[in-house]
Amino acid sequence: MPLAWSADYAGPLFDTHLHYNQEAWDGNTGPYPPAEALARMQRNGVKAIVANSRPNAGTQTLAAAREARDAGVAVVPFVRLYRNRDDYDNWFRDDTIYEMVLAELARGTASGPYKGLGEFHLYDSANANGPVARKLIALADQKQLAVLAHVDDRAIDLLMAHAPSQGRALRLIWAHTGIGGPSIERVQALLERYPQLMGELSYRPGLTCEGGKLCPEWRALILKYPGRFLVGSDTWVNQRWSAYDEIMRGYRAWLGDLPPEVAQRVAWGNAAAMFGIN
Repeated sequence: MPLAWSADYAGPLFDTHLHYNQEAWDGNTGPYPPAEALARMQRNGVKAIVANSRPNAGTQTLAAAREARDAGVAVVPFVRLYRNRDDYDNWFRDDTIYEMVLAELARGTASGPYKGLGEFHLYDSANANGPVARKLIALADQKQLAVLAHVDDRAIDLLMAHAPSQGRALRLIWAHTGIGGPSIERVQALLERYPQLMGELSYRPGLTCEGGKLCPEWRALILKYPGRFLVGSDTWVNQRWSAYDEIMRGYRAWLGDLPPEVAQRVAWGNAAAMFGIN
């Protein structure tokens, strides 16, 4: 006898990992100008986004877009550390990145001040000890800025150690909750060690099983820590924009396998509380 799955989650979504990179919009001449990007969000019930882009002009564009207001999408802007692709491998030791971040924070956006830093990558976790990485983590902790980090589990510990609060107060969104696939036990240990650590679930290995539903160990972890997980699209390439509907349908399918109050928190409530979105 086939299993009877719950209905898909039907409430609002908060996309906490959205990129609006140059190739997506290219000064409104790219394949996903603001009207098209916002239409994709609107038809999928995405009511708020964490926006970051290479360069930051993409985020500035979304923050100022009339289409965002018309679609009822709240834009939570983050300063990305990348002006170009070369910055991916060098940001953690490049003082011009730190100066750029300070300038962007002073500038703000049409939707209000920046709320965070990132996404950034550390392909070698030891680079979490780079001089600019240290300064930016301290800055985020002091200014109560969230951080969106694509890093391994070792780098989580290294980054948290650079925060004046030693990671007790730093709001770090762990992109993909470890795209390399650290064990459930390791993820749980980090959640327990750092009370503001949040796991973003795009691309997460082992998250879903048959029929696109949550694997049992991930369902158990989310039920144990319902306030610690987020969803995101990670539109890092244009193919992710073209698959946006499919990505959001996938979230709604496995969210429907959770108790309604937990599904709502992961889909919307956790991020909404984090950024003060009604």
